[in-house]
Amino acid sequence: MPALGWMLLLAAATDRPAGELTFYRDILPILAERCQGCHRAGEIGPMPLVTYQEVRPWVRAIRESVLLKRMPPWHADPGYGEFRNDLSLPEAQIRKLVAWVDAGAAAGRPADAPEPRGLVSGWRIAKPDVVFELPEPVSIPASGLLDYQYYSAPTGFTEDRWVEMAEVRPSARSVVHHAIVTVRAPEEGGWYRSGRYLAGYAPGMSPQIWKPGQARLVPAGSHLVFQMHYTANGKPAVDRTKVGLVFARRPPQTQIVAMRASNHWFSIPAGAAAHRVEASTTLPEPASLVAMRPHMHLRGKSFEFRAVYPSGETRILLRVPRYDFNWQPYYYLKEPVSLPRGARIECTAYYDNSANNPRNPDTAAAVHWGEQSWEEMMIGWFDVALDRRP
Repeated sequence: MPALGWMLLLAAATDRPAGELTFYRDILPILAERCQGCHRAGEIGPMPLVTYQEVRPWVRAIRESVLLKRMPPWHADPGYGEFRNDLSLPEAQIRKLVAWVDAGAAAGRPADAPEPRGLVSGWRIAKPDVVFELPEPVSIPASGLLDYQYYSAPTGFTEDRWVEMAEVRPSARSVVHHAIVTVRAPEEGGWYRSGRYLAGYAPGMSPQIWKPGQARLVPAGSHLVFQMHYTANGKPAVDRTKVGLVFARRPPQTQIVAMRASNHWFSIPAGAAAHRVEASTTLPEPASLVAMRPHMHLRGKSFEFRAVYPSGETRILLRVPRYDFNWQPYYYLKEPVSLPRGARIECTAYYDNSANNPRNPDTAAAVHWGEQSWEEMMIGWFDVALDRRP
């Protein structure tokens, strides 16, 4: 669009001409709200975007990324559902960023900067009340096939604890395909792999942050079990994944419970460009849906969640038309969706096993369920809130 066109559009969103936009007054608030959770020291963003000196060399790349809507990454179809962790930029903010760059990316006065957000160094949640980590550092070789590994950490809790924030952080992200932390209560005993989902890590996955009055339960005497999936990348590495927990300050009104709809029995034909796989789960009791996360591997193309009510009514809850294995956030609903007993969560996934998929490891192979990235999975994770009030 010509520069004049951008200036006219900008005028509709701000009372300042493009040439008067400055970093500290106009741009830093956008970066703080939408970008700095990832683009700061120690986080997943490849460069920090906190100070003017850090941002200035990247202004042209920022302009292109926001115009093409590559950044901030957000893959939900805006036609279905509203999400409280939506990172996508409103058009007015895109216009402001572009106009600022085109006008010369002026710094302005540091005194105009907003108050810092108070982000906690080393965490994307509030400062944890307690941190658990793998018992020992784990050495990952440069090559070879690595099976899932399991590690147990006793909590030492002498009373039930309710967790309203949880974040899993590998120390060597480049070799961690995923990490899942589950809770094994004392009465469950038995097989060491059993447990209830607490939190997890996958590329792009957001921390678990619940609204006031919502929390996950960790019973007294529980162990936390870390399921670790490492993938060799050509360089040896050492990892010691940890999980940080923030406790609810009062007993919650609702308990957050993880569920899933998955399909382990599919076969994706060689060369198939849009192979469909279905899965569903029926709710055994009334609940409120609060969050969803699709999970596939490198051939994943798109994913959809639907609610099917006992009446037969169907509602699309989330549609991800361009799935990205490198960015797998939870999608937290702004408002919970009430589901009666007997309602179904249905999931539909499409896979591209053709030569048109640049990430396809082998277009000549039929693909089935498997743990490794060159195999496939089909899981629709979702969280529900169960009422704890009498």
